[in-house]
Amino acid sequence: MVKNMGKEDKVIRIVLALVIGLLILTGQLVGWGAVILGILAVVFIGTSVVGTCPIYIPFNISTLKKSEKSEKSEK
Repeated sequence: MVKNMGKEDKVIRIVLALVIGLLILTGQLVGWGAVILGILAVVFIGTSVVGTCPIYIPFNISTLKKSEKSEKSEK
């Protein structure tokens, strides 16, 4: 799978997922909102770990910087 997420994009997604998780665990988010945002948080963590966002692919979006792309191609 083609990597299309830069470091900043990954960090933002992980931070948002952690904030959502914290809000759910402290009871600030409840009900269907908690369920939907919880699923979104899991998706954010998953895409950050893999380094690919499926929504970016059809729109040909990449948040990788040129230096990150060259590092990936060298490996």
